[in-house]
Amino acid sequence: MSSISSPSGNDEPGLPRPVRLLVLGLGNVLCGDDGLGAVAVGRLTERYEIPEGMSVLDGGTLGLSLLPHVEDAEKLILVDAIRAEGPPGSFVRLERDEVGPAVAGRLSVHQVGVADLLDAAQWRGRLPEELVLLGLVPGTLELGVTLSARVEDGLPGLVDRVVQEAKRLGFELHPRRHDVARDPDRSPDLVRAFGL
Repeated sequence: MSSISSPSGNDEPGLPRPVRLLVLGLGNVLCGDDGLGAVAVGRLTERYEIPEGMSVLDGGTLGLSLLPHVEDAEKLILVDAIRAEGPPGSFVRLERDEVGPAVAGRLSVHQVGVADLLDAAQWRGRLPEELVLLGLVPGTLELGVTLSARVEDGLPGLVDRVVQEAKRLGFELHPRRHDVARDPDRSPDLVRAFGL
C-alpha cells in the first residue's frame, strides 16, 4: 500500500477526524481490470498536487487492515472496477446508501474485504459522512498485469472524475508543474526510485 499522506490513528467515535478526504484505490493489479483503482490513484498522484487535509492511498486488496484509514476520514472516495450494465470502460458513480450493496456484489475478487471494511466502520460509528464509489465497468478480470484497451481508454476520464468529485467535496487539485508521465525521458518508476 502506498500513501501520499498518512492519517494518525484515531478510532474513538465523536473525536475529530484528522483526514478530511480520503481517496482510496482498490483492486488486484494481477487480475487485469480489477487493478483499475490502484492504477487510477497512481495516475492521480503522478499528475496532481495533493492538498493538505486530503490523503490518497493505494489500498490494493487489504480489506479490514484499511479500517484505521477509513475511520480517520470525514469523506471517502473509493475507486474501483465495478460490474454494472454497459460496455467495458463505462463510468459508474454511486453514493452513500448505494455503495454498500455495490461493494457486496458488484466489485470483483476483493469485494468481500471491501464490504467487511465498510460494515466494520459503520458498526463502530466511524463510517465517513460522505461516501462515493467511482469506477469503470471492467472488460476482463483474468490474470494479467495490464488493463483491457477500453478500460485503459477510460482511465483518464476516471481520474478527471475523481478530481471533480474532490472539488465538489472542497478540495481543488492542481496539476503538477512538471508531469513526469508526459516526459518520455523521465519514467515515473525511475523518478520514484531516484527521488527526482
